[in-house]
Amino acid sequence: MRISVAVITYNWPSALALVLQALAAQSELPYEVIVTDDGSQPATRELLENVAPGYPVRLVHLWQPDDGARMSRARNRAIAAARGDYVILLDGDMVAERHFVADHHAFARRGCFVQGSRVLTDAGLTRRMLEESAPTPGFLSRGIERRRHTLRLPALAQWYARPGTKQRGIKSCNMAFWRDDLLRLNGFNEAMTGWGREDTELAIRAFHAGLLRRELRFSALATHLYHPTRKHVVGNPNDLIVDDTRARGLVRCEQGVDGHLAEFAQPPADLRPG
Repeated sequence: MRISVAVITYNWPSALALVLQALAAQSELPYEVIVTDDGSQPATRELLENVAPGYPVRLVHLWQPDDGARMSRARNRAIAAARGDYVILLDGDMVAERHFVADHHAFARRGCFVQGSRVLTDAGLTRRMLEESAPTPGFLSRGIERRRHTLRLPALAQWYARPGTKQRGIKSCNMAFWRDDLLRLNGFNEAMTGWGREDTELAIRAFHAGLLRRELRFSALATHLYHPTRKHVVGNPNDLIVDDTRARGLVRCEQGVDGHLAEFAQPPADLRPG
């Protein structure tokens, strides 16, 4: 099967460079990497043009104007543009371990989506990783939280991956769906802007559609680069949309990926020369 990795980014080209470097060094390469950009300044495009000539797989850049945080729309454009059968969602501050794509491939099951984990870094380790292009940290590294997520233990990973409908811990920074399931759900809900909850709302609709969640622990490892967070927004209006989706048993959202399919009826350009 073809795997598309959809990387969302916004004005952090040094982090994106490390993310792209890690994806280019995978033990199993994806079919394509789609960088979906929520309105970055030209430095991000310049980075991609510099990286593209030697990149080992199809590399795509999708840009939308900066009109506030529109993560749902940016991810939907990547889903619409994807030519893979399976879409791995990855944030532009998540550095993948070298078996990341292979592990996601191994865990893909029809009727399920996959929720991955992440290692958290502090500001000092993040600075060293960016300045030195340092590898992803190991179990004994300093400056990390959730240390257990540095361990790649495929046998134990299989035990954790029993399908279920747990709603806690949903995070689209490391998540994967069959593309046709995303189209059936109409992707992310673009009525949700600003920080957070769009991934939880998507997962709830997936459960309503009969999909199950496979927990991907001790496999498909990725390291989150430190930055200040806007988590725990008080009075987040997106919470009301989540509650409405849950109460009404919705499967599809009204404003979703179908609004972008016509734009990407033809594949977007590969940035690599020739």
